[in-house]
Amino acid sequence: MFWTFVATIVSGLGAAGIALGIRALTRKKAPKWIIPAFAGAGMLAYLVYGEYNWFEHKQTLLPEEAVVVSTEKYGAPWRPWTYVIPQVTAFTVLDTDSLVRDNLGHNVVRFNLYRFEQSYTDAVSHKMYLLNCDTRELVPFDRDNQPDLNELRALPDDDTLVRAACS
Repeated sequence: MFWTFVATIVSGLGAAGIALGIRALTRKKAPKWIIPAFAGAGMLAYLVYGEYNWFEHKQTLLPEEAVVVSTEKYGAPWRPWTYVIPQVTAFTVLDTDSLVRDNLGHNVVRFNLYRFEQSYTDAVSHKMYLLNCDTRELVPFDRDNQPDLNELRALPDDDTLVRAACS
């Protein structure tokens, strides 16, 4: 977060420098207000750029055994541009190294899912799941490492998680 702050300030100063150059080229005929306007626009542009590139940046940091199985996009009233082009604000990753297959012939796998969420400080949470590959039923584990049958849900045939975990 500190480096984001520093980069935002530097972007604002750079854009203000461009405005100063414009004023110098026009022999100070350009209005003075373009300097803070350019600074604000430069900072806003950097923050929007950072928000939209957050998902791609985080993907480059993931190990090879991590498979992105879902993303969440949304628009927000305080970010009206996200209604035109929604940004990825969270994504879920399957750790393929954590896959444990049932040896009893039931075609059940156990694995960890990690959820990354974009916020002021990036949040990461993880949970263990059981997936029956035949029926596509997904069950999370509770805090006592027991399957929580109240949270059982069926996944669609074309779900990315089913394909990644059961193949």
